[in-house]
Amino acid sequence: MKTTMAFLAFCLVTVSAAAQSVVGDWQGTLHAGAIELRLVLHVTQNDKGELNATLDSPDQGVKGLAAAGVTAKDGAFKFDVPQIAGGYEGKIDTGGAAINGTWSQGGNSLPLALARGVVAPERKRVVKGSDIDGDWTGAIAGALDIVVHITTYDDGLAATMDVPAQNASGVPMTSIARNGSSLQFELRQAGASFAGTLSGDVSSITGTWAQLGNSAPLVLKRTKK
Repeated sequence: MKTTMAFLAFCLVTVSAAAQSVVGDWQGTLHAGAIELRLVLHVTQNDKGELNATLDSPDQGVKGLAAAGVTAKDGAFKFDVPQIAGGYEGKIDTGGAAINGTWSQGGNSLPLALARGVVAPERKRVVKGSDIDGDWTGAIAGALDIVVHITTYDDGLAATMDVPAQNASGVPMTSIARNGSSLQFELRQAGASFAGTLSGDVSSITGTWAQLGNSAPLVLKRTKK
């Protein structure tokens, strides 16, 4: 009987340890009003059993931020990201497939649910090219200069944006689509979008910039084709 009980105890401990395993890829989205920011966490374990992790922010074009103090114990999971003064604390569900918790940064806190998911390797995209490819510049409300870089690939459009005054460059668009002379794009990480119309000679795009309930005129002019 003692041997049987010891064996059962060992099994329970093994199952518990498996349930607490957080090694792998996790994905979640921070929601702050109209702002959406996707996060991807990669957790590994070294030979000593210590947990390590890196954090990606696809919507900001950021990869591999090093996490510190990564722990998973008694159903609690936590880590810090010193480079951006952020941190996360959550509870691992009993099935080990989700973590529900809170992301804290700069004195603010937001709920963040992480779910297991395999991060697909980036596909090598082939540039197809179109008449709108290149760099476009404009000033939101005539005050904030931006540069939009558009590229047409074999599987659709892609774009990034620079905001020199804010030292931001290569910020990826969440989505961009063209329908004839109409062009629209979104930056959910900033709660922003743009809808405009291409000129007949494809030298400018005249439209409206919308962000967090406000809107302003924006004309983008081609600077490089």
